[in-house]
Amino acid sequence: MILAFHKPYGVLSQFTKENSSHRTLAEFDFPKNVYPIGRLDWDSEGLLLLSDEKEWNDKLLNPKYAHERTYHVQVEGIATEEAISKLRRGVIIQGRKTKPCKSCLLDEPGYMPRSVPIRFRASIPTSWIELKLTEGKNRQVRRMTSAVGFPTLRLIRVAIGELELSELSPGKWLELNSNQKKLLLSKRNLY
Repeated sequence: MILAFHKPYGVLSQFTKENSSHRTLAEFDFPKNVYPIGRLDWDSEGLLLLSDEKEWNDKLLNPKYAHERTYHVQVEGIATEEAISKLRRGVIIQGRKTKPCKSCLLDEPGYMPRSVPIRFRASIPTSWIELKLTEGKNRQVRRMTSAVGFPTLRLIRVAIGELELSELSPGKWLELNSNQKKLLLSKRNLY
């Protein structure tokens, strides 16, 4: 079984609390014996997969498969084409260059406001970037946008492979059918 979950902001991608104030996956009534495949940081939102089948970990997380993940990122400032171009080529974060990725400016996507509002400054506008990555280092998206001068304010994973978050509401999950599982494993021609 594999589940698609819309992880809300402020929820850890684990079942056990690290302290009493943490929200975890335990509050969402998942079937027994599922565990997250990969993770989203507590301050990120969007598509998180859970499964009770260990082989999905390798299929989706092993770098040799170059499995694409799509993020919509609200950044501080109006992102420039120069910054987008740098993201596409790869940037240096933590002493290593990220792999090339797809990146483009987005029109305002119209997401519902986050449960905890983003940091907002009236004198500094925001913009949205789409990033499609085939690697997933710790806080990589946030570090990449910061490296090109546009700190991340909000991060939403909207797709894994060709499986999209779509209309799944924050805090809701569904079990994937065979066609949806195929979307997870399908690849577009990246480069």
